Amino acid sequence: MADPQAGKLPLPTLTAMVVGSMVGAGIFNLPGRFATATGPFGAIIAWLIAGTGMYMLARVFQALAEKRPDIDAGVFAYAKAGFGDYMGFLSAFGYWLGSCLGNVFYWVLIGSTLGRFFPDIFGDGSSATAIIVSLVGIWAFHFMILRGVEQATFINTIVTIAKIVPILVAVLAFVFFFNYTQFSENFFGGVGMPEKTLVAQVRDTMLITVFVFIGIEGASVYSRYAKKRSDVGAATILGFVAVTGLMVAVTLLPYATAPRAAIAGVQNPSLAGALELVVGHWGAVFISVGVLISVLGAYLAWSLICAEVLFAAAKSSDMPRLFAAQNANRVPANALWLTNIVVSLFVISTYWSRDAFNFMLDMTSVTSLLPYLLVAGYGVLLARSGVGYEATPGERGRDQIFAWIAIVYTLFMFVAAGLKYVLLVTVLFVPGTILYFWARREQQARLFTPVELVVFIITLVGGAVGAYGLATGLITP
Repeated sequence: MADPQAGKLPLPTLTAMVVGSMVGAGIFNLPGRFATATGPFGAIIAWLIAGTGMYMLARVFQALAEKRPDIDAGVFAYAKAGFGDYMGFLSAFGYWLGSCLGNVFYWVLIGSTLGRFFPDIFGDGSSATAIIVSLVGIWAFHFMILRGVEQATFINTIVTIAKIVPILVAVLAFVFFFNYTQFSENFFGGVGMPEKTLVAQVRDTMLITVFVFIGIEGASVYSRYAKKRSDVGAATILGFVAVTGLMVAVTLLPYATAPRAAIAGVQNPSLAGALELVVGHWGAVFISVGVLISVLGAYLAWSLICAEVLFAAAKSSDMPRLFAAQNANRVPANALWLTNIVVSLFVISTYWSRDAFNFMLDMTSVTSLLPYLLVAGYGVLLARSGVGYEATPGERGRDQIFAWIAIVYTLFMFVAAGLKYVLLVTVLFVPGTILYFWARREQQARLFTPVELVVFIITLVGGAVGAYGLATGLITP
């Protein structure tokens, strides 16, 4: 008789999936992005907001994993359970699209990292050569993943260990060269700080904090592979605490080693440049190697997550049945093909972007906010209904507070992102709705409830405004 636990992932592996998903590209760009926006004072406020908001979101994921163990398809399934089929689809499509955009960002970062050593060939990561190298890499990974998910998760665990080492070395170097006088000079921005309010400074850091926390739901997405259901919540919290500590250190410590303006002026990935200011050129080389390992590992994890989201959505009839097919190695092959075709098209589009690096980072962040908002909303609905709380009624009030704080945080993130990015996301959502029509036709189900129709019309109007802005140059990528 087959062992039902065969091929299941234990807690350490699930935690490594969370850490591997979160510690990707973003952490290597924190020093420069923060130094461009603010000094340590603003950075501390930004991390308090981001850390609190994302911790609450992590607690929502933990509570939902425990109270609704029957929902094992991950992020979008919670949106569907709480708000109906169309919102479930938008959540699934938004999460998948955000993951695709994140994968594009990884390839731009690889190009810009190589551009540090070969500037004439790779430039800022969106040159013709960089795009060709990215396309070769995308399809090399594609065919490796088709060979099996267990092999890929094993590689991810190894890569997670390998990429933490350069970050820890950088943190230790910053601690060793910590200069209190330099830190105090930078505290409120220091010399050359642009004239802007503290609120504006903090707002300018918000999207990268969302980006670096994307992946917090990694264990939730892989919940069907977990040996024990309770491990999903535990892995989420363990991964969150470990990664948050690293990210705060990587952000704040460089302020104590060089002037803020110098850190703001380094080339991406900025952790390499910040370490180079302290220890010389070898530091940049060391971190750049770490970036390449980290990003390739994160790309592997997110390619799996992209395919898994499409596959799970197709299994629950929220996407066309075509994407529910698996190959002989239990890999959702059709979902993987669509994912990598879309990623390839976005990579090619970076050739025409003014700042592909930050644009892809910000688009990834905003696209991920809708699924997070709907998860938090479902957390409130579940706690209010009492379903799953029969054995622990005392936890309902606490979980409801956590979920409300997570809602306020994600709404604040939408405001911080600005109208431009929200409109651009709706531009991408409108053609995506074709998949929803396709799936509903297969099910012979009605398209929209009255409320869903209103949501669709709002999305359509937003997409039209965004498309007009792009066509007339009012919105520039």
